[in-house]
Amino acid sequence: MVRDITLGQYFPGKSFIHRLDARVKILLTFVYIVFIFIASNFQGLLTMTALVFTVLLLSGVPIKQYFKSLKAILFVIIFTSVLNLFYGSGQVVWQWGFMQITTGGISNAIFITIRIVSLILFSSVLTFTTSPTDLTDALERIMKPLKVFHIKVHEIAMMMTIALRFVPTLLEETDKIMSAQKARGADLESGGLMQRVKALIPILIPLFVSSFRRAYDLAMAMECRCYHGGEGRTKMKILHATGRDAVAVFATFIVCSAVVWCSLYFPAALR
Repeated sequence: MVRDITLGQYFPGKSFIHRLDARVKILLTFVYIVFIFIASNFQGLLTMTALVFTVLLLSGVPIKQYFKSLKAILFVIIFTSVLNLFYGSGQVVWQWGFMQITTGGISNAIFITIRIVSLILFSSVLTFTTSPTDLTDALERIMKPLKVFHIKVHEIAMMMTIALRFVPTLLEETDKIMSAQKARGADLESGGLMQRVKALIPILIPLFVSSFRRAYDLAMAMECRCYHGGEGRTKMKILHATGRDAVAVFATFIVCSAVVWCSLYFPAALR
């Protein structure tokens, strides 16, 4: 399960999505998150889903990598879907005591499942196709107006990117510690809930120690390189918007307009 978590990984490439401006990708991701919740019926949701799979194909990243990112939250998706089965109106399909499943509940479960899956897949495109350096620069540029309020934009962007960058490293470290503990005879998979929680203690303690050591080494390396924040620093790579970014923005605008139109002229799916 640890190896299936792909959050924070970057896959180098030269696809259309890779070559988009990082600022545009971040803003379009936020726009997608907003409009996938605006989509209130299956027509609008399928339009957003079509956009997701188009972006996945244009990214050049293997599709299996995107679906590996879903395995980490598969329990959340299933739990949310099952929960929505019991909410909704319509014809009763199954009933046991006070619990019942209706046609509206089935519709709600399918709608919510597609929404969550589409949201995770589209968000994964951002980290899969954007390097940590470009992500830091883009976040800093986007949050630059906050400097008026004396907010340390560069430091915030740096912390967010470092945290995202070290997710794969910590997952790899966790996998190594678990393998080492299993080689020593530790049983991490059998027993009740409390036994499994207790079995995680020999994993969490070395992981915390390793994390603090890595943080200390990183802080020392930044101090040795005379890092003092973003004041007076120049950029090695200057972000420039191109015609590709205009095409991406225009295509997203068309899709979002179609979602709004569907929300106005078709009945809502959730009931």
